[in-house]
Amino acid sequence: MKTERRSVLKKLFASIVGVTGFGIAANAAIPSPEKEVGSITEFQDVPLFSSYTKHGNMVYVSGKGAHTAPFEIKNHTEIVLKRIEDELIKAGSSMEKVLKVNVYLNDFADYQGMNEVYKGRFGSKPPARTTVAVAKGGIPGDTIVEIDAIAYI
Repeated sequence: MKTERRSVLKKLFASIVGVTGFGIAANAAIPSPEKEVGSITEFQDVPLFSSYTKHGNMVYVSGKGAHTAPFEIKNHTEIVLKRIEDELIKAGSSMEKVLKVNVYLNDFADYQGMNEVYKGRFGSKPPARTTVAVAKGGIPGDTIVEIDAIAYI
């Protein structure tokens, strides 16, 4: 009886030590990778935002606009998608690796024209997408569409 009790206590103690050891190992300080950023836009000599941020195997591309004439939705969408692609390539990703896109239109009447240029640009497995129309003048700068993206590497 005494031997059985000691055996049970030894097993219980070993279990507690094992679980505690795993907990300590799981909480050990594993350094996370430092975030990397693309070109930084400053406002009054203070960093405001980056063209993209990369952390681990994820890339977050800032909203891109066209800001140039002609102010036609197909032209602006083409320019914006090319700018997104350029940033993804700089970060080590591609259009095929985009997981999520947000599209901001200055006028929802441009939805169909934007879609005509957008379709097929992300490969055979397009990303999830949200499209919203903002109030007139709601997109900063002279652009009628702004797009941002999240991708993996």
